[in-house]
Amino acid sequence: MAATTAQPMGTLPSGVGICTTFPDLFYLPELVFGGLVWILVASTHVDPPNPLGWVMFVSVFCFVMTFLCMVIFSSGAHKNSSGWAAVDVAYHALAAFFYLSAGVALAYITVLQGSFQNLKIHRIDIAAVVFAFVATLFYFIHTILSAIRWKNF
Repeated sequence: MAATTAQPMGTLPSGVGICTTFPDLFYLPELVFGGLVWILVASTHVDPPNPLGWVMFVSVFCFVMTFLCMVIFSSGAHKNSSGWAAVDVAYHALAAFFYLSAGVALAYITVLQGSFQNLKIHRIDIAAVVFAFVATLFYFIHTILSAIRWKNF
């Protein structure tokens, strides 16, 4: 039986601890699904570019910011302060809201363009919508768990 080392309540993980503790375990799935949305949306061309511009902004912004947060936490630059716990909650709440709005816009465009595109592009758009909502779910769960950690800080 393997021994597990639990983080004390009110501490932020650093180093490899971000790969073994909740909510920080969600960084990698957020990066994977956000990156998939980014790749899938970039691989298709849809006639009204404005909503897809928002989707691309959200996916690129959240990918970069999530990666930066992951690097900050893994390097220990946060120095275990409650300010970083608040930043973690605020960022993930904003990212969940952004991905929800991007997923709704992408779903709307996919439904509108469904009968006018070829089947391959339509399937790629459907996959992008699904991955956007999965990313929303991961960011939302991360927000809730980060808020609980911040409350106990």
